[in-house]
Amino acid sequence: MSDELPSPDVSRTLDTPENAPLVSEWLLGTSAVLAYHLGKTDTARMIADVSSAEVRLWNTEYDHEGYRIVLVVEPSLYPTYTEPELESIADVMRDVMWGSSKSVDELVARPSIPRLGPDWRRQVKNADGPKPSNQGRKVQLEPGHPVEDQLRFTNEWELDVYRVLRERQNTLPDSETIGIVPLGGMRVRGWTFEPDLLITYRGYAGVIEIDGPHHKGRAAADRSRDRLFLNAGVRYVDRLNVEEVSSRAEVEKFVDNFLTRLTR
Repeated sequence: MSDELPSPDVSRTLDTPENAPLVSEWLLGTSAVLAYHLGKTDTARMIADVSSAEVRLWNTEYDHEGYRIVLVVEPSLYPTYTEPELESIADVMRDVMWGSSKSVDELVARPSIPRLGPDWRRQVKNADGPKPSNQGRKVQLEPGHPVEDQLRFTNEWELDVYRVLRERQNTLPDSETIGIVPLGGMRVRGWTFEPDLLITYRGYAGVIEIDGPHHKGRAAADRSRDRLFLNAGVRYVDRLNVEEVSSRAEVEKFVDNFLTRLTR
């Protein structure tokens, strides 16, 4: 089976029923990788942070297909998608579509709409506590995310790795323990990220990222993100691909190798 990202049929309009399911990831992934290879790393990272792209046929004059593209981004990131940044993204997408009689006539951004639980009023008023927090900002107001030890996690995979780290933490003396920071807001130059797990151990800081199926086609953007962590003083970054893990023993081995390499 090929790992190549499926492409739409560009001989048809991009919003046909046959193309629509493929267009968002294809356009975002291709544009991000192209921007990276063109040296536009900031633009590549901004494209990689887009949750999805809504593509609609906008103009069909003179045998030309002009599209209106709406970038759906997380509410916390939405203010960063200013007009200059959007124009830079549009330029790359025009390069991707060049030669296909298709173009980007308009590109805008909108915030994604958070999922609401029945107790949304309490969530909004209290946000699970009286003080603002940088922990798990993206999941604070969304139901269904795991919570343990008063810490939030995006999914069960992050929680599983956290539990293994906590077990290792409990075996160590107080003078040589592990610090575990899930989804902590971290500012690097030009960006605010939430590393899946920031680990401190023996005077070093490392990052563990949990990669699921949604990371396909994002290798270049992930490498750029890892480089930002390293440039900001993180000593070691490693990624756990959940599609390659079938047992808890493999998670334990990954964590032990991570801790060894962090302090090597």
